[in-house]
Amino acid sequence: MHVDIWSDVVCPWCYVGKARFEKALRAFGHRDEIEVVFRSFELDPGRPKDERETVLGMLSKKYGMAEEEARAADARVAGLARAEGLGFDSGRPVGNTFDIHRVLHLGRESGVQAELVTALNEAYFAQALPVFDRNVITDVAADAGLDYGEVGEVLDSDAYADAVRQDERMARELGISSVPFFVFDMALGVSGAQSPETFASALNQAWVRRG
Repeated sequence: MHVDIWSDVVCPWCYVGKARFEKALRAFGHRDEIEVVFRSFELDPGRPKDERETVLGMLSKKYGMAEEEARAADARVAGLARAEGLGFDSGRPVGNTFDIHRVLHLGRESGVQAELVTALNEAYFAQALPVFDRNVITDVAADAGLDYGEVGEVLDSDAYADAVRQDERMARELGISSVPFFVFDMALGVSGAQSPETFASALNQAWVRRG
């Protein structure tokens, strides 16, 4: 059975949702027969490639929040993340994620996509590293099992750009407008960072449905 997960590396709800889904998957009796694929979805595809700002600054600008309101909003998600045993740093930066998605496609092709997503989440949310920067992307990817030189070749080219855009086209065709979004065997969709129990129910429903 396949589970496709549309997400972005800078999305805190994706971070929490991934942890909750993985908790449900670990308890699922057929977990060894589940293939999980992370699909590309850019939260802010129009952001200039070299533009950086703090997440609190982004929240203030995007939603018209005062600084204290932005801190409170981020703190609410931080509490949910920490409840799942995840690190969370409000000092993390925000940047364009297109190149990260391209490297994630390399990770999928190389069989280490799940490890790479986890490593990027840890670097970004727990350590507040600028994962948009070339040196950080390549270091994190190499630690996750990719070849340093291959990552550099991807970043120096437009490799996997079409694959990223295809994922995003697929999301639009499926009516996905926010992430995380989980699709079970292209038949059952679950939106948001749901509880492990909800994900367990979806896994069971999808498994029974496939016969």
